[in-house]
Amino acid sequence: MYLKRITLLRDKITNDNLYPFSIPALNNFESLELKRPVTFFAGENGSGKSTLLEAVADQCGFNNAGGGRNTNYSLEASQSDLGNFIRLSWLPKINKGFFLRAESFYHFASYLDELSKDDPLFMYEGYGGKSLHQQSHGESFLSLFLNRFGEESIYLLDEPEAALSPARQLAFLRIIHELVDKGDAQFIIATHSPILLGYPDSTIYNFDKSPIEPISYEDTEHYQITSGFLNRREKFLKELFLDEED
Repeated sequence: MYLKRITLLRDKITNDNLYPFSIPALNNFESLELKRPVTFFAGENGSGKSTLLEAVADQCGFNNAGGGRNTNYSLEASQSDLGNFIRLSWLPKINKGFFLRAESFYHFASYLDELSKDDPLFMYEGYGGKSLHQQSHGESFLSLFLNRFGEESIYLLDEPEAALSPARQLAFLRIIHELVDKGDAQFIIATHSPILLGYPDSTIYNFDKSPIEPISYEDTEHYQITSGFLNRREKFLKELFLDEED
């Protein structure tokens, strides 16, 4: 384990009614303990999970648009609004890792293509040996996971399921397990996926509650809605459509 705690520096906040402190989960945020190699941030869109994950990436020195410490490209509005207001506690401190933002992955792949033009020896080392744009979205994600992830590193992943089919989400769980099993990787993942959230012996933090609190897998809304739909699909849909008619 590397990153042990995320702490909000409340003494630096001058107005907690402004974004991002206006988000309920962050308005009452004090600190999060990271006790397991895999931690999930779960919650609805706008709950603050991606905002906090981006702030962690900022404090790790990773590119806020996606990438590692030496990834040099930028996107409009990629600067963290929360990064300067948190403190990370490490044991030991590490500098290796990667921040994945599903929404800006296309731009990251384009950045790699530019590097390959400027450096004939680049050859997409660590990314499967060919342009990520020459692969499907799901293939490019898995290629990144298989070839770029490893060594003593921390991985911050924002909705990695966006490009992964259910089968590839299971393949991704295996990649996580293999890296964690070696004892040299830590993952913090913001996700809506009930498949990813099912990873064993992980911590799930619920951002739909204020303050943020741990939640069991079976108590997450992601699990309950998916389970309810799969187990009683016809009744589920009937009730849903009746609600619309009302």
